[in-house]
Amino acid sequence: MSQAAPSRTIQIGHSPDPDDAFMFHGLASGQVSSGDFRIVQVLKDIESLNRLALEGSIEVTAVSIHAYAYLADRYALLSCGASMGDGYGPLVVARSAVGIDDLKKMTIAIPGTLTSAALALRLALGEVRTEVVPFDRILDRVARGEVDAGLLIHEGQLTYAAAGLHRIIDLGEWWKQETDLPLPLGGNAVRRDLGEQTVRSLGRLLRASIEHGLDHRAAALTYALDYGRGLGRSLADRFVGMYVNDYTLDYGTKGRRAVELFLQRGHEAGIIPHPVAVEFVP
Repeated sequence: MSQAAPSRTIQIGHSPDPDDAFMFHGLASGQVSSGDFRIVQVLKDIESLNRLALEGSIEVTAVSIHAYAYLADRYALLSCGASMGDGYGPLVVARSAVGIDDLKKMTIAIPGTLTSAALALRLALGEVRTEVVPFDRILDRVARGEVDAGLLIHEGQLTYAAAGLHRIIDLGEWWKQETDLPLPLGGNAVRRDLGEQTVRSLGRLLRASIEHGLDHRAAALTYALDYGRGLGRSLADRFVGMYVNDYTLDYGTKGRRAVELFLQRGHEAGIIPHPVAVEFVP
């Protein structure tokens, strides 16, 4: 007797970067069964995924915690899949070692207005001039002098020095000093209208995939290298270790508090126009 085909197609969005790929390896490789679901990967940069979620056109997706402020009516945050920078995070870099006062006078390339990095930048520096540039082009544009400074996410946080650039501020370090909390960068959002049972099932699937990656690190890292944009294995392993950790398996009390405070500070600063009620499931 043949096995019944999966009954429901679920799109799951994630960024084409090593840490997200590492987390998804279990499902992508078939080592973690998708059960009754047919999982379709949607690979896009985080700002594009934010926009898909704003449209409500994707069932589960990685999103910026900043963007979640505008999604909370339609999506909840799964308890697993968080990207948290505990004392480290997105970096602002420039071609010379300028001070913060000089940085505030510059135009800073950012990877998207809804990214958590962009919110952290405004919380740290106040109103600054920005220019939206695809995340994987920021480092090169700063190095060529086409923009004064750049806000780096993903692997650029580890490779900027090789391009001759200088770190001006680490926003994760700044946030830790301000709050003694990790900086919440990304999470997995799930559409509420899928229903409680489906939401919980998807949460279990994604957690199982993350656990599989952590338990089979070498294989998951090999898979993640395809998304490393030239990162060697050692740097990719370091990068994955920065953003796939205990907070990724579950936000925990401290992680949940970090998300709530980050969005609260954004509202208090007038960046987010409304207070945000955060819901974590399951």
